[in-house]
Amino acid sequence: MNPILCGLAANPALPSELVDRLITVADDEIATELAARPDLSHAQALALAARAEDTAVHLAYEGRLTSADIDPVAQPQAALALLDTGAGLPEWARRFATDPVTERREKLAACPGLPPDVTDTLAADSEITVVAELALWTTPDVAARLARHPHAEVRRAVAANEATPPSVLEMLLTGDGLPPARRCLVCDRERTPAAATRPHQHQHQHPADDLPSGAFCTGSHESTVHDMWRQALSNPATPARAAAGFAGHSSALLRWSLAARPDLPPEVWGRLAGDPLPGTRADLAENPAVDATHLRVLATDVSPDVRRSLAHNPRVPLDLLTSLAGTTKIGATLLPRIAAATPAEVKSLATSPDPAVRMLLAARRDLPPGIRDALAADTDAKVLKSIAPHPGLSEARLRDMIDRHGVRVLAKVATNPDASPSLLEHVTRHDPPVQKAFREVARHRNATAPSLLACLTDRQARPLAAAHPSLPVPVIVELLGDAEERVAEAAAANPSLPSAMMLKLTP
Repeated sequence: MNPILCGLAANPALPSELVDRLITVADDEIATELAARPDLSHAQALALAARAEDTAVHLAYEGRLTSADIDPVAQPQAALALLDTGAGLPEWARRFATDPVTERREKLAACPGLPPDVTDTLAADSEITVVAELALWTTPDVAARLARHPHAEVRRAVAANEATPPSVLEMLLTGDGLPPARRCLVCDRERTPAAATRPHQHQHQHPADDLPSGAFCTGSHESTVHDMWRQALSNPATPARAAAGFAGHSSALLRWSLAARPDLPPEVWGRLAGDPLPGTRADLAENPAVDATHLRVLATDVSPDVRRSLAHNPRVPLDLLTSLAGTTKIGATLLPRIAAATPAEVKSLATSPDPAVRMLLAARRDLPPGIRDALAADTDAKVLKSIAPHPGLSEARLRDMIDRHGVRVLAKVATNPDASPSLLEHVTRHDPPVQKAFREVARHRNATAPSLLACLTDRQARPLAAAHPSLPVPVIVELLGDAEERVAEAAAANPSLPSAMMLKLTP
């Protein structure tokens, strides 16, 4: 990889004629950067796609190429990418449905809007991985048909498909109305010779060659059926009445799959609230459909993960949330219930005697000026760290935070979008210095030359500062020769790099 050319390829100020030059010498890394340019012309996209198929695939997914630009014989992966976005041609789908390379048929099976004859061909494919991929993404009618497939792996994929009809999903859980599966991946391993003995050099590795840990079968395909149940229980299209019956199942994983469902009756919530698996109780605690009675039970859970999940529930009662704030490590993150607090609730939270509660409120970025400024004058550093990035805070208030709490709030003050150039310089001169503060200053839009030069002294902030357009041009040019490639690449990507220097650097 040439870091200078990679940086130039990402430089938003790179002239179009130099983009053309880079295309002619692009390796994979340079091509990736060029493909992401918003100013790439259609002609440039075509030239770039011709150099590497991986790049052509990226450009196809980004909508930069059309079916008229792709030869499915020369660039099959790019053609499949267009089919995956719905922009491919039906004749391509028919071609790939019988492609000798299994991976291509698998990719095709996941594409939307396939012609019926292509779907029929894929559903009858000799490779189970192809049929299973089709089952995972196909339409309701085809999913219903594949639910009767003799291979359990295909049925497992049908159970995960959210387009599968509810009645079919219920049958997969109960077995009623379906003939028993005759094979699974474990069975296939016992019946199929090793992959190395197969003569076709492009033959796809058999699915049974890579069985998941714990896979077993004594004739009833137990591990695959268990995974099929898990998929169906997690599928929102599965009827609640069918899913609820698994609340007392001996498998902890199946009970866990129920906890996030919003459609279960309260008696199931009560059963899951006492589940021995903390993961089940944690998912239940974050489920917005669970009623307040059961949420209050979960608030006394011995597991901190359960209580933390409860704090993230958008419908947790506010009094319950405030009681959790002081006993549960939540962090300065904006919780859904705090974000939805009414003006009256905001006023109440702002005057809470518990600094952990005030900290949670301070994570909002739409507070009324009076409440914002009151929190900015708080005596607790946790509250100040949470409020420091809030827009609209005056420079005087931000400086006052630094004066009172120093290194504890310095980095957060540097993230404030309204921090002035002089304040950012003040942050970089702080003694003792804070490394994270240098990184925040180096990426700040208001950073100026003096503060950016200070940031260059910090190893982690150095690449960020090298890419900042306010860095003096002579310094940018000097950093092109930096011993650390990340810094040199960032300097080459700096939009303030003179076009004459870009020309000099471009082959």
